[in-house]
Amino acid sequence: MLLTIDVGNTHTVLGLFDGEEIVEHWRISTDARRTADELAVLLQGLMGMHPLLGEELGDGIDGIAICSTVPSVLHELREVTRRYYGDIPAVLVEPGVKTGVPILTDNPKEVGADRIINAVAAVELYGGPCIVVDFGTATTYDAVSARGEYAGGAIAPGIEISVEALGLRGAQLHKVELARPRHVIGKNTVESMQSGILYGFAGQVDGMVERMSRELADDPDDVTVIATGGVAPMVLRESTVIDEHEPWLTLIGLRMVYERNVSRL
Repeated sequence: MLLTIDVGNTHTVLGLFDGEEIVEHWRISTDARRTADELAVLLQGLMGMHPLLGEELGDGIDGIAICSTVPSVLHELREVTRRYYGDIPAVLVEPGVKTGVPILTDNPKEVGADRIINAVAAVELYGGPCIVVDFGTATTYDAVSARGEYAGGAIAPGIEISVEALGLRGAQLHKVELARPRHVIGKNTVESMQSGILYGFAGQVDGMVERMSRELADDPDDVTVIATGGVAPMVLRESTVIDEHEPWLTLIGLRMVYERNVSRL
């Protein structure tokens, strides 16, 4: 089986694939202070609970694919693969790794690995042109051309960041649960904040996607919009432009990139 690891700024998502099917997944907090040994213990604890894997670290794992937006964590995971999974093929997504997606930005090396991986999966699953909206620590918008090229994108503060900032900087405001309020017009402070956050972000998504679609394709209706990320389900019902929801888009992309590179290892 293939172990895929997507390290984000706030959370790390792990997925276990049996062929093309994801059979198990976990979400843990990202901690840049964790050492390789601590990460190995954490992985052993999680995978030791799965019935298809053995009790020893690495039992049942045939390959590993990793992408990370946190360089220090990527460094430690590289050490994990070397020390604890040394005989297992591992692909760490970084410059030089074959993705099959041309990157049409001023400096391709500065584009986050997870965004390229999302583009890989989006093109394979839905074709181009398409836009991936990833609701993570930041809300990212990634545009892929009809020819499968990464055309560029946009980055906005994520929903959870905005909730925290509003609670910290508002003298009479506090952090609220990210939930759907009873009405758009809030009847109290909590509902007013929830309304502004949820419907405000849905409006941002609709506006950004409409503008990007006009630049990306001659006919904006030809653009497929895919949502992913932990907070995506909250916005799906309120957005008018999202066509598909794939919660495991990045993990699927990691599987695809692993398959394209494993023969070169």
